[in-house]
Amino acid sequence: MSRALLVIDMQRDFCEAGGYAAACGLDIALLRQPIEPIARLIAAARERGIAVIYTREGHRPDLADCHPAKRARSAACGAGIGARGALGRFLVRGEPGHEVVPELAPAAGDRVVDKPGYGAFYQTDLELLLRVRATTHLYVTGVTTDICVHSTLREAVDRGYECVTVANACAAADASIHAAALGLIEGPEGPILGRVRDTATVLAEWGDSQPSAALNNANQGALS
Repeated sequence: MSRALLVIDMQRDFCEAGGYAAACGLDIALLRQPIEPIARLIAAARERGIAVIYTREGHRPDLADCHPAKRARSAACGAGIGARGALGRFLVRGEPGHEVVPELAPAAGDRVVDKPGYGAFYQTDLELLLRVRATTHLYVTGVTTDICVHSTLREAVDRGYECVTVANACAAADASIHAAALGLIEGPEGPILGRVRDTATVLAEWGDSQPSAALNNANQGALS
C-alpha cells in the first residue's frame, strides 16, 4: 500500500482576508479551520515518507485557460477571476493570493500541482505523479468540501484509488454544506466514494495515535 496526502487549494485567495473568497463574501474563518489539522497531517506524512501533494487553483496571467463560463460565474459572485484585489489578481498564477497559506507552506520534496479547474486531475499531471509512486490510497484534505475536494475525490474514485476524506481537515464556507458534502461520501449505499475519518483516526491509522515530541515540534514550526 502506497499513500499520498492531498492538500487541496489551501491558498491565500481562499483562506485570507483580501482574497477571492473574501471578496465573494464567504466565511474565511470557516475556510481557515482545517489549517491546524492539515499541519498535523503534513508533519506526520513527511515523517513517514508519505507523499504530500498540494494543489492550487488558478489561471495563466492572460486567462487563456479560463473558460468564459467560469469567468462569468466568478464575476457574478463579485470577484471576477483576474480582477485585482488586496492579494493581487484573483486566482491568477504568480500572484500572492495564488500561494499556499504560510502555515502550510510546501517543503522540499513536496509536490505542487497547479490546476485550472475544480478537480485536481483536470489538465494536470497529478495522475502521473501518483502512478510513478504506485500510489493506491489517497487522504483528501482542503477547501472547499463541496466543490474542489468533492470534484477531486470523485475523479480519484473513478481512477481506482482508495480514498479517505479527512472531515475536520476540510471545510466549506457554510457548515451545513460541509456536513452535506461529507454525508454524500458515505451515503445509504455505503462508502462508494471512500471513507470519512477525522485527523486523529488517520494519524492512528498511520501509527501515530500518540504523536512524538519530534512531531509536536514540527507542528509548532508549521504553525508559527
